[in-house]
Amino acid sequence: MAVDAAARVIDGKAFAAGLRDRIAGAVPAFAKAVGRAPGLAVVLVGDDPASAVYVGSKGKATIAAGMQSFEHRLPASASQDEVETLLRELNADEAVDGILLQLPLPGHLDEQAAVATIHPDKDVDGLTPVSAGRLALGIAGMVPCTPYGCLLLLQDRLGDLGGKDAVVIGRSILVGKPMAQLLLGANCTVTMAHSRTKNLADLVRRADIVVAAVGRAEMVKGDWIKPGATVIDVGINRLAAAPGETKGRLVGDVDYAEVAAVADAITPVPGGVGPMTIACLLRNTLVAAHRRAGLADPAGF
Repeated sequence: MAVDAAARVIDGKAFAAGLRDRIAGAVPAFAKAVGRAPGLAVVLVGDDPASAVYVGSKGKATIAAGMQSFEHRLPASASQDEVETLLRELNADEAVDGILLQLPLPGHLDEQAAVATIHPDKDVDGLTPVSAGRLALGIAGMVPCTPYGCLLLLQDRLGDLGGKDAVVIGRSILVGKPMAQLLLGANCTVTMAHSRTKNLADLVRRADIVVAAVGRAEMVKGDWIKPGATVIDVGINRLAAAPGETKGRLVGDVDYAEVAAVADAITPVPGGVGPMTIACLLRNTLVAAHRRAGLADPAGF
């Protein structure tokens, strides 16, 4: 069924902007009730340029939402004990409601052990073993930002997801596994697939919802998609520069031109899922602050 191109684009940038505005609107009521604004602490170890940009963007967004931003930087030579000591200090800091350890860490550090040091109630990235367990059991806890952003986009587009057939391509702890759990919680029938799944195209072709988070540029083709499906493209890959280009194009895990001709709705890359990650980080911080203060979750979040 042919539809116009505008109807197929899920504008994550616009949705994220609206979500950030609503979060900023909810902060004053919390501050009035508790006597302080919610606080987010971000820890950066080393001097990776991309990580430094991400940390800067998160700090600006936190301040713009009326929250307190605490940035902690450790040298690339920092020891495991130094990283974990800082995280424990932030666990004990009453002004801090959320802690985000920027990944990846320098190679000599144990990421899993460091992440597990974060108190689950302050784990706004949703990556500790306790947070993963709560999600699997359906217990209220912190949910990873990117998959939660995908869920919000799907619900905004489709409404009730109950009964829909969903395929998640990718099994990472950052996106794939929590995405499957969130879709199960929304009463979808969920299949987890990955790059080694046999007959992957046939499997995807049955799905009403496709979430691609496999890390392979333009892997999902138009003939993989059931007409009318909704496609969420989490991937971000830079192609090799063509002659005359200084750098290659950014593309997702989905061949956008092909899939957009078949799907009912699709997220672009960039401008789809990406902007939702920081917005959901702020949402998680707001929710964590309410729970730590013994308040009900803020309405609408």
